[in-house]
Amino acid sequence: MLFLRQCFLLCVTAVSVLCYEDIYIKCTNNSVMVTWKVNKDLAEKPFRLLLGSCFPSKFIRTADGGEAIYQYRLSECHFLQKRTQKKLIYENELAFRPKPKPNPAAFTYPVVCASERPEWIHPFLRPGFHGLRGQGSLIFHIGLLNDDLSGPALSDSFPVGSFIHIWAAVEQQAHQPLMLYLEECVASTTQTLGPESLMYPIITNEGCLVDSKTGYSRFLPRYHSSSVVLQLQAFSFALEQEVYLHCSLVVWDPEYPNEEKKACNYNKDLGGWELLDDPSMSDLCRCCDYSCSQRVKRGLQSEFRGLAQSVVLGPLTITASPSRHGNPIQDGHNS
Repeated sequence: MLFLRQCFLLCVTAVSVLCYEDIYIKCTNNSVMVTWKVNKDLAEKPFRLLLGSCFPSKFIRTADGGEAIYQYRLSECHFLQKRTQKKLIYENELAFRPKPKPNPAAFTYPVVCASERPEWIHPFLRPGFHGLRGQGSLIFHIGLLNDDLSGPALSDSFPVGSFIHIWAAVEQQAHQPLMLYLEECVASTTQTLGPESLMYPIITNEGCLVDSKTGYSRFLPRYHSSSVVLQLQAFSFALEQEVYLHCSLVVWDPEYPNEEKKACNYNKDLGGWELLDDPSMSDLCRCCDYSCSQRVKRGLQSEFRGLAQSVVLGPLTITASPSRHGNPIQDGHNS
């Protein structure tokens, strides 16, 4: 039986470090380094020592066994991300698997990295974003973000297959907390929709990201309820032409999600639709393949019921050049 003696020594430094006699875990905001000291028996099978889905990035043999060293980003190795109001938590496990899956691991050990959530700053405080005054005192914003989501995009031209990051937000001002949704969104060759407009659907059925089913587009996890980021895979619709995105932004009471106020990604691994803000309520997305026509029940004790604003973003240009990001293009996507 494998046994790891724990010394329960907490090391307080500028980064989160947790020390054990046989396992050493060091977390930063976006990466982890794990050192796992193993005996001679396990040292003979270094590629059966896994951190999630990752093999050791380095293995050092020693007189009494060896050290498996893992240096990876928290976006790798199938780390599970959880969010609380104040924390970002990434969970995974070390495992010794003498036999490949689906055989069970002979030993597992949890690896957890937690950090304070960064203070969320509205990107519309920076230049480069459009603002639109909606109903009442609400101000809506929409713009293009760069690849690391730290500021405005540097170009409005995107190679087919690369990702376009579309950011939308609403200034809450004196309102109670609001949830912002991209309710409908189509791409068109004209700035004003009309009978002559060529159109490509992106979001339909009150929040269903249909382009996540045919390609690799998705809503990204939220940092704040009053904003949303759509990672849209550049499509082959209207190549080398001016393209405009026509979207409907909707704000709603976050306490009352329903089939008409939602954000749904298609999860290809699960083969079904998934609610962005609470996967346990993904039943609200089941209508995405049919018609989301459920009416909101009357009598909800909500001071604020929702407001909508139509926005147009563009012009953008989708080029036929190979993707600079190396993102996969699924056969038949956006053809």
